[in-house]
Amino acid sequence: MVKKVDHIGIAVKDLATTLKIYETLGLKALETEVVEDQKVKVAFLPVGDSEVELLESTAPDGPIAKYIERNGEGIQHIAFRVENLEQRLAELKEKGVRLIDEKPRRGAGGANIAFLHPKSTFGVLIELCERD
Repeated sequence: MVKKVDHIGIAVKDLATTLKIYETLGLKALETEVVEDQKVKVAFLPVGDSEVELLESTAPDGPIAKYIERNGEGIQHIAFRVENLEQRLAELKEKGVRLIDEKPRRGAGGANIAFLHPKSTFGVLIELCERD
């Protein structure tokens, strides 16, 4: 089912400032992208065959802004790469896993994504990600 860790999402208040810290580690974002419907600006930093995704809210009522308000900056989710995301979601629902997204939606980097509810995954927000 899971092919690999696709990326780890980190909620940040200021993307530009945070990028400078990661650059001192030798990581480099190839580009930044705004995902309007998720009210977020993201940068992916490749690390081997996975990535670190930095997420800055573009609105005070966005999900990342709310996350930071409750928890502070830090790891917000882990994303696993899967094939046939729609089928995987149906299988998980059938097994009683609570889903945030019952159908895939478009995420950053052109991926199809869906989130599992942290109440079903022991407090961890898990994203399933399918890339072409």
